[in-house]
Amino acid sequence: MEHRLQIEGRKTTRSRVRMKGRIRHLNQETDGRIYNISRTGIGIELLGQLHVARGSNVIIQTDDIGLIEGTVRWAYGGYLGIQINQSSNSLAQMSAYFRNYHQEVRPVLVR
Repeated sequence: MEHRLQIEGRKTTRSRVRMKGRIRHLNQETDGRIYNISRTGIGIELLGQLHVARGSNVIIQTDDIGLIEGTVRWAYGGYLGIQINQSSNSLAQMSAYFRNYHQEVRPVLVR
């Protein structure tokens, strides 16, 4: 049987992180926790209410990265997948973050 689905995977690998930030859409704003990041996208868990849909433009503010603009690619159950706008400013910010601040977070198992 031939596979006919044209499913496109992630173009860049994501790294696990634990980073707090604020996310803003129009006149709404809430806290969030970034749980994975790449040079082109961010996975964020919302810690409050934010009414967004796929295609919504958002702004994320963190201490380590600064101000990043992006577009919501998916939203499900308090989690968002955000594609970072590929401007020269955001590309420079993400490169600086990975070069100077990023540390891979590994799960901690305690028994």
